[in-house]
Amino acid sequence: MQFPTVSKKLPGVSSFNRLSKKHKITAAGTTAAAAVLLAVVGVEATAGAGSATAASDATTGFSVSAGQPVKPISVQSSLVSLTAAQHAKQQKVDLAAAAKTRVADAAHEAAAKKAAAHEAAAKKAAQEKAAAKKAAAKKAAASRAAKRSATKAKAKAKPAAKTYANNLDGWIRQSLDIMHKKGIPGSYAGIHRNIIRESSGNPKAINLWDVNARNGIPSKGLLQVINPTFDAFHVSGTSWNIYNPVANITAACNYAFHKYGSMDNVNSAY
Repeated sequence: MQFPTVSKKLPGVSSFNRLSKKHKITAAGTTAAAAVLLAVVGVEATAGAGSATAASDATTGFSVSAGQPVKPISVQSSLVSLTAAQHAKQQKVDLAAAAKTRVADAAHEAAAKKAAAHEAAAKKAAQEKAAAKKAAAKKAAASRAAKRSATKAKAKAKPAAKTYANNLDGWIRQSLDIMHKKGIPGSYAGIHRNIIRESSGNPKAINLWDVNARNGIPSKGLLQVINPTFDAFHVSGTSWNIYNPVANITAACNYAFHKYGSMDNVNSAY
């Protein structure tokens, strides 16, 4: 049995790959139509073998002559080439999408690292600030404790001894402090007035001509006190030396207190 020959030559694989998309679709359709035609012709040839009439199809453009074998058409190779091109195109699209995804992932990872670094820096700054605040509070507490301790120590400590000048002013002031503690009245002015009259402020002054001197007990010191009077009215805590300025003033004021009420009331020899 013989098959009809396809008179229109189909494009080869290399020629097919050079076609535009539109032409490739057209060629593919033509190839498929040719395949159908061959199937139909094969059936007809089986049913009516020996027919010599030429058949022509205006739609497909293929002509089949009776008694001529149909040459095989490489439909499979054309379809494989088309599928390979589509696969390559899809692969290219997939690669581009994968590259875009990798770029996006890298950007996201960089942003995450930046955010983590910023968070770590903020956390560290907060910890340092808290530590500094804690240290400042601890330092302030220690300072307050030290001040309290110093205040307590100062309160417990004995007051520093009062000092006096070694002159008439200092002697009178020291005597007044002792007199006030002992309850002996007297004022700075009253004591100073009587000292100037009696000795002119000389702690070593001595009267060798009055009645006391003639009796062998001359008046001595700033306030011209005789020894018996000094001994009788001596104030504890002072010197027993009659020429000691503070001891002489304090004993004389104690004597005036008992006899006149106060040295302030004495305005002449006493």
